Amino acid sequence: MKGRRAPRRRHRPFGLRTRLVLAFLLVAAVGCGTTAALTYRAARNAVLEQAQDTAVSAFRERVQVLDVTLPIQKDSLRFDLQQIARQGKPRPWRVYAEYGSLRVSSADRPTSTVITPELRARAKASAHGSFQRVIKDGRPYLTVAVPAVFRAHTPAKAVHRTGLVLYAVMELDVEEANVEAMVLAARDGALPALAVALIPALLAARSVLRPVRELRRAADSMGRGELDARIQVKGSDELADLARTFNESAAALERSVVELRQAEARARRFASDVSHELRTPLAGMLAVTEVLDEDADTLDSDTARAVRLISAETGKLAVLVEDLMEISRFDARAAELHLDEVDVADCVRKTLQHRRWTDPDLVRTELPDGVRVPLDPRRFDLVVANLVGNALRHGEAPVKVSLRTDGDWLVTEVADRGAGIADEVLPHVFDRFFKADQARTRSAGSGLGLAITLENVRLHGGTVTAANHPDGGAVFTVRIPL
Repeated sequence: MKGRRAPRRRHRPFGLRTRLVLAFLLVAAVGCGTTAALTYRAARNAVLEQAQDTAVSAFRERVQVLDVTLPIQKDSLRFDLQQIARQGKPRPWRVYAEYGSLRVSSADRPTSTVITPELRARAKASAHGSFQRVIKDGRPYLTVAVPAVFRAHTPAKAVHRTGLVLYAVMELDVEEANVEAMVLAARDGALPALAVALIPALLAARSVLRPVRELRRAADSMGRGELDARIQVKGSDELADLARTFNESAAALERSVVELRQAEARARRFASDVSHELRTPLAGMLAVTEVLDEDADTLDSDTARAVRLISAETGKLAVLVEDLMEISRFDARAAELHLDEVDVADCVRKTLQHRRWTDPDLVRTELPDGVRVPLDPRRFDLVVANLVGNALRHGEAPVKVSLRTDGDWLVTEVADRGAGIADEVLPHVFDRFFKADQARTRSAGSGLGLAITLENVRLHGGTVTAANHPDGGAVFTVRIPL
């Protein structure tokens, strides 16, 4: 008997190994991304604040030393603005001045669209000025507003506003380019980091999955009947606990299976021994009951009835013993096939004739001639006899026996006209000693007929199934390879 083939290992594109590696890389990517984002934010703020602080401080110093004389002279003010613009830090500025309706700048245009109304309002509200970062047409700018003041020549040296407000506009392209360079550097550094992270990810996945693979191999071995399969336990983590639990469960299962096999072997040996021991006394009992049956008519009615009862029960006991011996041969794998190429229709007819089932009102046949198949005639005879006998006992006549070929299979069907088989009974009809009606303590047969039929069909390499016909009645179908 061939061992069961080991299940093929299916390829899983998103198996546990792939998911572990992806999870490891995802954590690394999130870590790199978070670090890069925080670094970018801190570096950007540092670069911009440094440029901003330098520009604001330098512009305030230039405005504070500006000598403002009233009334304001436009040409003189433009000269002063150009001087301030050239002295801009960390790079030259464009300087604008607003005094009432007067607008003057160090550039060609007297006003700038970069200066916002918000900055103007804050400059008028504070004597110390204000600043603002602005994005205009996709380009970053720093705008600084400082009001021009003068100090009174008094002991308190009070500060007075002149009404003149100066604005400095400086482009932040250089700082933004530096920040972008840092972003590129962080990105270029993150990609190699992820590539390097792949190595520990693969190593970690391998170390985690090694016990899982061993567990799968051990489970496959146990599925093939190798109950002594065990896993080597290493370490003290959760996977080691799993391996230890598996080994304990496997050992318990092996002990249980061994005990069950021993109990089953004892039961089979007991049934076989009892059957053999009963054959000899049964042979004598059958000989005596045959003689008693012949003389039953000469006896009084009560004695004749008792004699016939003993004869019938002895016959049933003989059938039961023969069936038990047959089942014992199958259990011991001692049953053998003696194949002979026979005409199947002729075999079925002989089976029916030997049992005196030739009445067309009792059994009808559809047996095409010329179908020759290598069979064991004795075992095929038992198959047909058990199925027809079961149909006659539990179904209704006429029972139909039909033959046909279906590809490489010989198909034999036995159908009756009874009420059919209950759905809850169908899965158990081939079980040994199974009774559909549990209230019945005895039956006409041994309860082993269909079980023996199943074993004989399997011995031929075929199958037998039970079903209900749509028009009523039970149908047993035997399929044997040609």
